[in-house]
Amino acid sequence: MNDTFLRACRGESVEYTPIWIMRQAGRYLPEYQKVRAKVDFLTLCKTPELAAEVTIQPVDILGVDAAILFSDILIPVEAMGMKLRFLERKGPVLNRPIRTERDLKRLKRIEPEVDLPFVLDTIKILRKALRRKVPLIGFAGAPFTLATYMIEGGSSKNFLNTKTMMLSEPQLFHNLMGKITEVTETYLSAQIKAGAQAVQIFDSWAGALAPDDYKAFSLPYVKRIISNLRPLGVPIIYFVNNCGGLLELARTSGADVIGIDWRVDIGKAITRLGRDVSVQGNLDPVALFSDEKVLERKVGDILKKGRRAKGHVFNLGHGILPQTPPHMARALVEMVHELSSKQ
Repeated sequence: MNDTFLRACRGESVEYTPIWIMRQAGRYLPEYQKVRAKVDFLTLCKTPELAAEVTIQPVDILGVDAAILFSDILIPVEAMGMKLRFLERKGPVLNRPIRTERDLKRLKRIEPEVDLPFVLDTIKILRKALRRKVPLIGFAGAPFTLATYMIEGGSSKNFLNTKTMMLSEPQLFHNLMGKITEVTETYLSAQIKAGAQAVQIFDSWAGALAPDDYKAFSLPYVKRIISNLRPLGVPIIYFVNNCGGLLELARTSGADVIGIDWRVDIGKAITRLGRDVSVQGNLDPVALFSDEKVLERKVGDILKKGRRAKGHVFNLGHGILPQTPPHMARALVEMVHELSSKQ
């Protein structure tokens, strides 16, 4: 098996910089679209054979150095008792948002083997299929990011209800975060025990918080999850979107790898994070719409700066866009492998 990704996460010597792409199994690939045409999104997530098929597609098509489980961060939230729907052009919608203590009491603890067996079955299928190829990454949403969906009832631009609860009813907010944290830890533990060889915690909306609020209301719960997963022995990646104002705080999470978005110069991020943590990132996804000369220049710059870190996993600074030409994604992977092997 190609374990370059795992070695880079641990800061060990590698022959080249490994790469995987957030949302690499998705709408930009015709092969994915063919599968997706048969079923709706949630059915795809909950059908192990199909979820495994689309997870493997970018490994075979692009040549990436890791596979990431095909699922959605809101799957465990549904298992907690909130009805989940995905609407075209609107995204996820959760019924009866959590706004009061009474709402909070509706939420239940989960048993992944009982409530989410399809996720664990997908992982087991993938470990067999990938054993001679690349490692498998499991994942979950960070508690704050999941809380925003549960409080807002879906996506939000300003997180008005979330921040109002956080600042006006802090105990209620902490109680909700505690429940989500327990579920997330249980869920990730089950993924690792089923065969995930690394996990990523997606804090997609942490960048919406002021540093003091992030420190008080979000970071402690991420720390708790990472600390309790540590004995399971797999690399843990913590991705903080829009992390420019939070890097020093995110560094204290205890993660092996800090994923950074494209809004921060990766060289400066490494200086701020220190040399004892690996980094992941951080090409702007829109760079894949440029020509190959422009892309190669940007890739080379990130690779050069990334060498200063303990370890570097190349990735985009956020998910690949659905309109991305597949040939540019393939070109990106080839460039990263070729350029980094020469450095």
